[in-house]
Amino acid sequence: MPIYLALGFVWGCSFLFIEQGLTFLTPIGVAFARCALGALALWVVVYFKKIVIPKDKKLWLQLWVVSLLLNVFPGILFALAQTEVTSVLAGIVNATTPLTTLLAIFVFFRKEKVKSYQVIGLLIGFSGVATVFGVWRGLGSNAPWAIGALLIAVSCYGLSFPFSTRFIMPRKLQPEALATIQVSMAAITLLPLYLIDGIAEDKYLLLPVLSVLALGIFGSGIAYIWNFKIIELAGSSIASSVTYLTPIVAVAIGIAFLGEPFSWNEPVGGLMVLAGSAIAQGRHLRKK
Repeated sequence: MPIYLALGFVWGCSFLFIEQGLTFLTPIGVAFARCALGALALWVVVYFKKIVIPKDKKLWLQLWVVSLLLNVFPGILFALAQTEVTSVLAGIVNATTPLTTLLAIFVFFRKEKVKSYQVIGLLIGFSGVATVFGVWRGLGSNAPWAIGALLIAVSCYGLSFPFSTRFIMPRKLQPEALATIQVSMAAITLLPLYLIDGIAEDKYLLLPVLSVLALGIFGSGIAYIWNFKIIELAGSSIASSVTYLTPIVAVAIGIAFLGEPFSWNEPVGGLMVLAGSAIAQGRHLRKK
């Protein structure tokens, strides 16, 4: 579906945009700016489409949880990690989201027994993660805390998809309304932190500023409308698989525009991650 491809492209570009944003914003500043700009874009959409925002307090609380899992924690953690690791590596690690989604379903939302091919897929996928990091050489030049930040961030993503499927999507509300509440709550949550430590340097060059605008308006704004629509149409497992596309985009852009280093183990590990995710989701069975 077109919005699936668009979402993969926009989120694949986000690692480049984060890298640019860190030239004048702190990690907290990047997280807040993208949410604030995303919320502004979404309120414009809601206004012109005359969409009614629900006032149910329980829904707002649930969407605040989603905002923590999809925006606040990963927004800070990915930006923080990218002060130490390349956007290429961050993009590849992001591809583990389908694996963490399945783990979340198994642990917190499971309704059926775990199947053998799912276990095999998870083992292959996480072996791919180890290959990406090059664990045989002790993580190489990657700071352990940065690797931990990336893994915690994708674990938050993994929890968000089944949580949304269980608590948000049954309400059958318009994706624009859901996305607007979610991203607005994230911006409100991050605002106090931004006021304390949001600006790294008072130097606003055109490319970094445009990158943050694109990151916010599209990556944290319009993209979440697409995200909710995909969950509604295809479910959380398919929605999380959009991260099959993001590493391809992230790697290509990171090498082409940032000239970032690229080791053999990163694409090999990335392919293992994608293969493991596909097996764990039973895609080989669907083809048959």
